[in-house]
Amino acid sequence: MQPVIDRIGGEETVRALVERFYDLVETLPQGAQILHLHFRGHGMAHVRAEQFEFLTAFFGGRRSYAERHGHMNLREIHAHVPIRPEDAENWLHCMDLALADTGVAEPLRGQIFKTFGRAAHMLVNREAGFAPE
Repeated sequence: MQPVIDRIGGEETVRALVERFYDLVETLPQGAQILHLHFRGHGMAHVRAEQFEFLTAFFGGRRSYAERHGHMNLREIHAHVPIRPEDAENWLHCMDLALADTGVAEPLRGQIFKTFGRAAHMLVNREAGFAPE
């Protein structure tokens, strides 16, 4: 079976997905806390580039992210970030829209979203309603 990256249209689609996702994060109310958390870190330009490299490898393409960072452990990458259940849901909302907007077709879109759902909820490390800094 072909890697996911080939089935969704290659790096061009991954780039479009990341760009659309962060455009949504920057404009939708559901993205406000995600945006805030990224501004506490390295900023949006940095995160767009990092997520592109991460998702490229995650989908079975080039492994530049792992080669540069030595791993792709999501918990380790996000350990310093206060993530509430509602943050995970908001991330998923924006990603679901981005998947649709970039033309990722079913049933692959649903499979990807299910995997993203497990990953997003695995990263939750704060209680609902926790007031982040």
